[in-house]
Amino acid sequence: MLNYLIFVSLHNIIESNCMDIQIQIKMNKALYLRDPMDSDLGKNIISHSILMIDEYGFESFTFKKLAQKIESTEAGIYRYFENKHRLLIYLLDWYWSWLEYLIIFKTNNIDDPSLQLKIIIEILTLDTFKEIKEDQLIDYKILHQIVISEGSKAFLTKNVELDNKQQLFKPYKDLCRHIAGIISEFNPGYPFPRSLATTIIEMSHYQNFFMNNLPSLTDFGEEKDVQAINQFLINLLFSSITKQ
Repeated sequence: MLNYLIFVSLHNIIESNCMDIQIQIKMNKALYLRDPMDSDLGKNIISHSILMIDEYGFESFTFKKLAQKIESTEAGIYRYFENKHRLLIYLLDWYWSWLEYLIIFKTNNIDDPSLQLKIIIEILTLDTFKEIKEDQLIDYKILHQIVISEGSKAFLTKNVELDNKQQLFKPYKDLCRHIAGIISEFNPGYPFPRSLATTIIEMSHYQNFFMNNLPSLTDFGEEKDVQAINQFLINLLFSSITKQ
């Protein structure tokens, strides 16, 4: 079950082959001091932080720089988020919730779990972005790049146990659980569905990062073709779960 609210507007899907998606997600209240979706300033914090984390990197991104960009004050931003780490988790949780919605939407009328898994891998490599119109608040293409380059910084911290107790990683866990369920449907006897689901998600990010930044660590550095990553993940997944 989804633990958030999503409102979707779909226009001319067949004719234009694109999805005009407007999503309102119910976020964990432990992530923020004041809901950023309740004010124009809060929405500016979200939209511009995505752009600035992508531009500067998470380490160099500061609330001071963000305040200057949106013509506000640091104190104003701190009224919404305790620190930039909570803001990062907020952005990542939004992304994972949106990604789970996208997977459910695109596999909803498909009964074949093998086809569902192939669609999921396509979504994880985000070849499907060509079908999506961006909304005015969230640039999902840039947010995807943040997930690739900065995502592990959300939980590779000394506070991970406390953050986990506050369920700050629940959207990511929900996504992994959803994929693991389809893996088990394909092969009920496969003993490691959750581990494989997590591996596939993380592999889609690492291979993309290596392809563009450390090409000698992949077989995709020369062509830089995301479809090759797609095929690699399909091979990895089905080699693992296909009954011998």
